[in-house]
Amino acid sequence: MTNPRARRVKRPPDRDQHRPPDSSWHSGHGRPPALLAEPLLAALSLRLVPRVLLGISGAPGSGKSTLAQALVAAAQRHGVAALALSLDDFYHGRAERLRLARAVHPLLATRGVPGTHDLDLLLATLDALNAASPRRPAPVPRFDKGRDTRHPPSRWRRITRSPQLLVLEGWCLGLPAQPAQALRRPLNALERNEDADGHWRCWVNARLAEYARRLWPCLNPLLLLQAPGWTAVCRWRDEAERPLRRAAAPRALDRTALRRFLQHYERLTRHALNCLPARADWLIVLDGQRRVHAVRRRR
Repeated sequence: MTNPRARRVKRPPDRDQHRPPDSSWHSGHGRPPALLAEPLLAALSLRLVPRVLLGISGAPGSGKSTLAQALVAAAQRHGVAALALSLDDFYHGRAERLRLARAVHPLLATRGVPGTHDLDLLLATLDALNAASPRRPAPVPRFDKGRDTRHPPSRWRRITRSPQLLVLEGWCLGLPAQPAQALRRPLNALERNEDADGHWRCWVNARLAEYARRLWPCLNPLLLLQAPGWTAVCRWRDEAERPLRRAAAPRALDRTALRRFLQHYERLTRHALNCLPARADWLIVLDGQRRVHAVRRRR
């Protein structure tokens, strides 16, 4: 289903057109970020631009998908065609990741890091949505995390109207590649024990550079949900896993398995915590309970 010649989506108008009125954001302080959907929607000035591709970035568990759905619901209440996409729905299927694990590095069997997404499929989907109509519906992939593979195309959504507001959310959106010297030393036990020579992290970093070249320029504007730190990210992920443990779900992770799983994300999550606030157009700073602590915009 990939399209290796997928063209880049036409870049929307200049970022300065999206200027949130600061006074309307203060009412969100101390509340979940999804409650900022209405002022965010007003700030997008959709009456002045033909199409917006809003990127929502943030660490796992920060509330990206909840905010994306709230924005879509708010837009639809105002008669604006809107759609939310998740970077997660563009993971390679299990078979392709196992092929990467054999050909490149065993750690690539686990989905999550750059290089485990089908970037060509994502860009082709953005192009198709840009031209969607009843005669040319745009197929939108869906990933089944329970089965750890992509749904068959027969179960994909078919979008028959090009959205004026398209929201793409993902944990590493907007993140630049790390400098080579930052990759030399392992960061955690996973890297020390399973990537001692650095081959996996260097390969992932190269794929991240490709994302930055091909996809990040399409995001306009980029909004960041900023977690207070890595410890909070781990706690949020553990909170999400607890109901699965109580229900004895087949894929529930105990604390040891969860710790190892999160180490796949740790390097780039810490990198994002350090560098993305200065790069995001809109910054929503969260407290440890995922409530809004501060809202800022890049001038």
